[in-house]
Amino acid sequence: MQHSGPGTRCAACAVCAAPPVASGEASDSGAPFGLNPCARSSYACGVSDAPHPLLEFYLASASGRFPEVDGTLRVLPALAAGLEASIGFTGHALVCTALEPAAVHAQGVDAFGGSLGPAFLCWLAGDGGRIGSLDVTLVGRGRGQGRLPRRHDLEEHPRVRLARGQRHDVEVYGDERGLVTLSNGLAGRRELSIEVVSDEQGRGHGRALLGDALGLVPAREPVFAAVAAGNARSLRAFLALGFVPIGCEVLLRPRRDAVSKPDSAPF
Repeated sequence: MQHSGPGTRCAACAVCAAPPVASGEASDSGAPFGLNPCARSSYACGVSDAPHPLLEFYLASASGRFPEVDGTLRVLPALAAGLEASIGFTGHALVCTALEPAAVHAQGVDAFGGSLGPAFLCWLAGDGGRIGSLDVTLVGRGRGQGRLPRRHDLEEHPRVRLARGQRHDVEVYGDERGLVTLSNGLAGRRELSIEVVSDEQGRGHGRALLGDALGLVPAREPVFAAVAAGNARSLRAFLALGFVPIGCEVLLRPRRDAVSKPDSAPF
């Protein structure tokens, strides 16, 4: 099916044929952040040059402009590669899903933790769906002039396989201390992750490797990371290198057909 592109509507497509949300409504357009009301339809239709609405929330938060602490829960389109997500900011929640906004709002969850609760996440994933870990979302700034060597021999490493299952344009770097992945991640944000060789943990190599990883990102450019909430050692390393927490997130691979087998795709 051919689609008209960002800012236009496709008469042949049920998604694009849906009435647009007025820019002043709080429901799901994200208008307070200046989002194009048609971006939701365009992205859902697979238009490649339409940015996902979630990206603007991340970039604004990286610059210190956070959503209002007003208890709003917004419903945004599903992410690429079959992923969905529940995102939490302070007093503001985002749910990226293929479900109708009315169905999500009918669950009656709030933006003060309710959208990240087990009952809601199980409903969102559906029978046979998979729910990822609760991750802290952090943002840092690139330093430029990185010299970590590129690695092409780690394609079977679990962290690399995980990255390729969720992200695009994954690049792998590293040395004897461990590895770094740099990619276009959730909603197109620039993401990095690190993993230190087990024998080297607890010696400060994680922070040193992370510092070198920031050199792979152009100076002052925002770069994001998602760290499991219980991974205190990793969180300390990221915080020590200047990353700041902006929210939290849970990724899901939904299966809403009751007879479907559990998804075996890597998380």
